[in-house]
Amino acid sequence: MSITRSTQGRTQQAIALEERYGAHNYHPLPVVLDSGKGVFVWDVEGKRYYDFLSAYSAVNQGHCHPRLVKAMQEQAERMTLTSRAFYNSVLGEYARVVCTTFGYGRMLPMNTGAEAVETALKMARKWGYERKGIAKDRARIVVCEGNFHGRTISIISMSTDPDSQGGFGPFTPGFEVIPYDDLPALEKALDDPEVCAFLVEPIQGERGVYTPADDYIARAIALCKARNVLFIADEIQTGIARTGRMLCSVPDDVTDPAKRPDAVILAKALSGGMYPVSAVLADASIMDVFTPGTHGSTYGGNPMGARLAIEALAIVQDEGLAANAERLGRVFRAEVQKLVDRYDFLTLVRGKGLLNALVIEPRTGPDGTPRTAWELCLLLRDNGLLAKPTHGDIIRFAPPLVITEEQLMECVRIIALSLQQFD
Repeated sequence: MSITRSTQGRTQQAIALEERYGAHNYHPLPVVLDSGKGVFVWDVEGKRYYDFLSAYSAVNQGHCHPRLVKAMQEQAERMTLTSRAFYNSVLGEYARVVCTTFGYGRMLPMNTGAEAVETALKMARKWGYERKGIAKDRARIVVCEGNFHGRTISIISMSTDPDSQGGFGPFTPGFEVIPYDDLPALEKALDDPEVCAFLVEPIQGERGVYTPADDYIARAIALCKARNVLFIADEIQTGIARTGRMLCSVPDDVTDPAKRPDAVILAKALSGGMYPVSAVLADASIMDVFTPGTHGSTYGGNPMGARLAIEALAIVQDEGLAANAERLGRVFRAEVQKLVDRYDFLTLVRGKGLLNALVIEPRTGPDGTPRTAWELCLLLRDNGLLAKPTHGDIIRFAPPLVITEEQLMECVRIIALSLQQFD
């Protein structure tokens, strides 16, 4: 499709409006998206792209999945919000589906990932006081360097990212930060009897899909269980089939509670990108520290979100998206590894399932201009694939899980062409 002056004007106008009236808390790639279907998105000029970010793994089921669109339309005509002042006809079924899908006894519904993390922090502290016997206001939560759990004041209080923390103090106390993928450091931290929980991402997505040792999570769970400390898995990006199984932190066939996280945080793909939906899962012995008035949300558990989450989880299972992510993730890493072997400015490709990253060595072009992951993402955009850098020299590749092998191989060719141009 030829780009006319009028469509170019739409792009410039949309960007100008955001820059003029919106807070400058993001640095978007210069493309203005207008519609999406499956693995594809289109900009206001009509150009089609492969979406290789999936709204930070929220759109695992693909853009505008027809089953989700239908569920949203039907529920919108029936009821969207009741608040938790009343029961509603969908929340109970949603809770049952989520609990039975992931193997937990209780679910607390919220809206965003950050809200769910805050919920888990409150739950862990209250459990520490009421069940473990920690003295009032002394409970501590262990987290990892390089973490990303959100950007509320409490959450950035445990961050090691200068951009997240700078200028936002004073910070919430009660957190201890240890190195990621370091079991001796975790074991030492757990010696403190005032530690109530260990909160960790099975893969650190925002850090650049930083993947720990294969046995790290399983051994960390065992350490926590032995010390009577809650293991809380932040599966906001990694959960719901993204890494080749429903939860990254535990194989699907593991049902022994002693080998599973004590609590799991879900969001993003829980609604297939249609609506803000999040949840914290745990068994009754932990979750029941919440009593009426101790926590809540006007929108949490609303009929619209509940209906969409039920359908979103059904799509993942009906369409075998976990198996597809596992199989095509291996294909993708094998193909990109060939490119890593070819170009000396590529350091490595890493990941699990269809959550992967390519590490770029920043360089200077012949004309003296910087050649970074950002410039490579601009080339990818020009060639029809959208991805975004993280931490400067890393590009995250996370397409919708409905992608086919034929489409994936076309994307590999786009990446190869872009790297050739980048070289």
